Amino acid sequence: MSTPRTASTFAPPVMEARRWIDGVVFSDDQPLINVSQAAPVDPPPEGLRQAMAHAALNDDASHLYGPVLGLPDLRAALARQISHHYAGQVAPAQVAITSGCNQAFSAAIATLTSEGDEVLLPTPWYFNHKMWLDMSGVTAIPLPTDQGLLPDLAAARSLITPKTRAIALVTPNNPGGVEYPAGLVTGFHDLCAEHGIALIVDETYRDFDSRSGAPHTLFQSDAWPDTLIHLYSFSKAYRLTGHRVGAIAASEARLAEVEKFLDTVAICPGQLGQQAALWGIENLSQWVAGERDEILDRRAAIADNMPILAAKGWELMGLGAYFAYMRHPFKMSSADLAPALVKEAGVLCLPGTMFRPEDDPQGARELRIAFANVDRSGIATLFERLARCAF
Repeated sequence: MSTPRTASTFAPPVMEARRWIDGVVFSDDQPLINVSQAAPVDPPPEGLRQAMAHAALNDDASHLYGPVLGLPDLRAALARQISHHYAGQVAPAQVAITSGCNQAFSAAIATLTSEGDEVLLPTPWYFNHKMWLDMSGVTAIPLPTDQGLLPDLAAARSLITPKTRAIALVTPNNPGGVEYPAGLVTGFHDLCAEHGIALIVDETYRDFDSRSGAPHTLFQSDAWPDTLIHLYSFSKAYRLTGHRVGAIAASEARLAEVEKFLDTVAICPGQLGQQAALWGIENLSQWVAGERDEILDRRAAIADNMPILAAKGWELMGLGAYFAYMRHPFKMSSADLAPALVKEAGVLCLPGTMFRPEDDPQGARELRIAFANVDRSGIATLFERLARCAF
């Protein structure tokens, strides 16, 4: 009997982690601190919600099928935003809207690969990327990272084979948080161009990059569509996680292939979510800047509180966007430690074993902390609880 596609990969990690809190009673003096998922829990700002309500009540088209590649006005607005942010040239026809950024990745992979092909993923990797490759019959090739969680160009070159179809980077990184230097991104682009493979750059957390200006120069070349496939998400910037609005920028020829994929999966992105994203681009730039400042302050709070854990043998491996990636000092595997922290410290986080291959021993010593929903005071409390733990 053949094995179904879905059986080729693991269960959704965030859903698995949520089951760890089932039946656990948290006291008033130690309520749950949930740092397991990188998704804002607050609703969008009121103005955006009012715009969505207005569209729902007054725009009949918002309840109908729309263009498979997204609303033309949103595609044009995002093309302008990308062109401005990266000081490059992106046309509306080179942008498509997807039902979340995960779908953008899935669509890209569908246009690039067939059974038995390979895609390089830096480790620790974003687990949903690994899951989709598994279910697509594509081999995810682990690409080592250095002590700063940056992928190694020389290692990537040595791993490219005739079956390699792409290298996928996430920057700012999930789960590591690190921001890839512009020169490193360019180096990977040149490596991919040399070998005639695609460079997928997932910048879901672009709006919370600590650097000012363009994080890389790839869009400044007229030839960017030949190699680059750029992914983005509106979910984090405008708190639209439940409305599933992502995007992909690529060549028009590739988007013609993407259209086939999207038409058979969702037919079109949700209309109200797209209207919200468009309103956000046109009206919320200052609000997003404020959100970025708050996230950067929480990032600083992680660094400020790290000495209390460092004294206990913890190590901060990566920090940025929504994430702190840590090495813990305990002998037990993080796969056992993470569930134990729920009961011991009232902390829900994800183990490094969820972000690495099963045979990679490094994951057993690592934890990911997603701090987007924990303010500076909450971060101090989180670190105090972790510092008290002894396993």
